[in-house]
Amino acid sequence: MLRSVITGTGSYIPPVIKKNSDFIRRDFFTDDYRHITTSPKVLVDKFMQITGIAERRYVPADLNASDIACIAARLAITDSGIDPESLDQIILAHNFGNVIAHTIQIDCVPALASRVKQNLGIKNPDCVPYDILFGCPGWLQALTQAESFFKAGIAKKCLVIGAETLSRVLDEYDRDSMIFSDGAGACVIEYAECADGKGILSTAVQSHCVDETYYIYMGKSNQPEADPSIRYMKMRGRKVYEYAIRHVPLAMKACLDKGGVGIHELKKIFIHQANEKMDEAIVERLYNLYGAESFPANVLPMSIHWLGNSSVATIPTLYDLVRKGMVKDHELHDGDVILFASVGAGMNINAVCYRY
Repeated sequence: MLRSVITGTGSYIPPVIKKNSDFIRRDFFTDDYRHITTSPKVLVDKFMQITGIAERRYVPADLNASDIACIAARLAITDSGIDPESLDQIILAHNFGNVIAHTIQIDCVPALASRVKQNLGIKNPDCVPYDILFGCPGWLQALTQAESFFKAGIAKKCLVIGAETLSRVLDEYDRDSMIFSDGAGACVIEYAECADGKGILSTAVQSHCVDETYYIYMGKSNQPEADPSIRYMKMRGRKVYEYAIRHVPLAMKACLDKGGVGIHELKKIFIHQANEKMDEAIVERLYNLYGAESFPANVLPMSIHWLGNSSVATIPTLYDLVRKGMVKDHELHDGDVILFASVGAGMNINAVCYRY
C-alpha cells in the first residue's frame, strides 16, 4: 500500500538562551497602554506557572529564518539518505519571512523556500519551492499538503520545513513577548509502498475566520510613546486559550476517528508547544471525549520548558528530538501510532495521525 512516510528529520536549536530572569528589569504595559505596576519578578514567576516556560532560544544576529531553515533541511536530508536533486517540492512554513536583526521589515521576496533550494545547491528545475502562511500550524499544513500532492500523482518526495524568528517581531513592552522564541524543524516525506502500515493514516484541518480571525494579529507597541507605524505580533491570550481548548480536541478526535484509531492505541501526541497548561488542557479534553478522565503520563512529550514557543518549528523540532532519543523518558518504536496537532493564527487547526 502506498503511504506518505517521513524518512528523515532535522532541527536547528538557536544558541542564544533567554532565561526568565532576563525579563525582570523590563517595564510592561497593557494593550490599552497602561503601565503594569506589579513587580516584573512577580509577573515573570506567574508567567512560568501558567506557560511552563523557563527559558527560550533566539537566533544570533547573523542568521535569518531562511538560514536556519536550511540548517534543519540539510540535517533532514542527511538523515533520510536521499539525493536532494530527487526532491519534487520544498514547502517552507513561516509567518514573517526573513527579518533582519535590529529591523522590523519583513522580507519574503524571493520566497524563503527558493533561498533554501539555492543554498542546498539543488539544480533540478522540477523541484518546486514555495512558502505557506498558516499560523503556528504551518508545518503540519505543509505536511498535509505534501500528502495531497502525493495522492494526486504530482509528487513523490518533498522537503517540509517550519522556520521562524519570532524574537524579531516582538514588542518588549508586552508580557506575552516572553512566550515566543526562534527555531527550525524539517523532514523529508516520501510516497512509498509500505507493507508494514507505516505513514500518514489520516488528516484533519479546520479554520474559524469570523470572530476568531484577529485573536493573533500585528499591532502597535504597548508602550504609549512608541512609533505607531511600527507593528509587532500581538495575541489575545485568553481568547486563544478558550478557542483552543474548545476546538482542537474535536479536530484531533476527528482525525483519529477518520484513521480508525482508538484512543488507547495512541502512544504519543506531538502538540504545538504553545503553553504547557493549554496543551495539557487540550489533551485532557481529547481523552474526555473518549470517556477517559485523564491522559497517560508518557503520551505527551514537551519541549516548551526550555525552547519556548517557536511557532511552526515546535512540532518538527520536538519530533526530531524524540526520534533521536534527546527527550528524557520519551522514545518511539516501530508501529507506534502518534498524533500531531496544532492551532494558531487565522484561527487554524490541523491534526495528522501517523504510524511510526
